[in-house]
Amino acid sequence: MKQRILYGMLAGTLFIGALLAGGYWFTTLIAMMAIMGYREFIRLNQLPTMNVLAIVGYAVLLYLVFPWGKLWPSLEPEYSIVSWLYLLFLLLCTVFTHNRIHIETAAIYFLSFLYITFGFQYMAETIWMENGQFWALLIFSMIWASDSGAYFAGVAMGKTPLMPRISPKKTIEGSIGGIVLAVGVGMVYATVKPDLLSYLDSVFLSIAIAVLAQLGDLIQSAYKRFRNIKDSGTFLPGHGGILDRTDSWIIVFPFMHLIFFYSGWLGA
Repeated sequence: MKQRILYGMLAGTLFIGALLAGGYWFTTLIAMMAIMGYREFIRLNQLPTMNVLAIVGYAVLLYLVFPWGKLWPSLEPEYSIVSWLYLLFLLLCTVFTHNRIHIETAAIYFLSFLYITFGFQYMAETIWMENGQFWALLIFSMIWASDSGAYFAGVAMGKTPLMPRISPKKTIEGSIGGIVLAVGVGMVYATVKPDLLSYLDSVFLSIAIAVLAQLGDLIQSAYKRFRNIKDSGTFLPGHGGILDRTDSWIIVFPFMHLIFFYSGWLGA
C-alpha cells in the first residue's frame, strides 16, 4: 500500500506539473504515454511489440500525437490520410508475407493504433486551445471526480451490480456517486470561471464526462476480461499500466472535441 501511494503521488505530481507547464512539456509527456499505451495494448493482445508492424505504428502514432505543426507548419499531419496509409501498409503486409501476417493480426494492430492515437491526440490538442489549460484541467478533474465518487459511493452504498459479467465490483450506486461528484466539481469550475463555463453547461458537461469516463473504464475491463488479465501493464507498481490509468481519458477527450469544442458549444 505504501508503494502504491508513493508511486501514485509521484506520477500525479509529474502529470499535474506538466499540465500546468503546458505547451511542449505536456504534449511531450502525452506522446510518451501514448507510445507506452500502444505497446501495452499490442502486448495484451499477445502480439509482438517490436516487429515492423509495431515499429511503423509507433512512428505514425508519434507523428499524429505530437504537435509537429507547431514547430514546423509544413509537418502538420492530415490525420485521415496518415491513418489510411498505415492501414494500407498493414494490408500490404498480409499480401507480401503470403498471409504469414494475416488479416486478424493487421486488424488488431490498426484497432490498437486508432484507439490510442485518437484519444491521446485530442489530449495533446486540448492544451493548445484558447484557455486550453483551463479546459484540460477541468476535464481531468471531472474524470478523477467520477472515479473517486464511484469508488467511495460504491464502498459505502454499493449493492446493485452495474455490469457483473464485465466488472463485478462496479455498482449502480457507485456510478451515480461518480456522476454526482463530477457535477459538484463542475459547479466549482463554473463559479471560478463563469465567463468560460455557465452552471447549466457545467451540469451537461459533468454528466457527459462522468458517464463516458465510466464507459471507458468498462471498455478496458471488457477486453482485459476477454484476455484474462488483471492489469494492462506494470509501468506503475500498484497501479498497473498506462492504459489502466488512462482508459477513461481515451474515450472522454475525443468526445469532448467532437461534441463540445468543434461544435462551438464550448471553448470559444
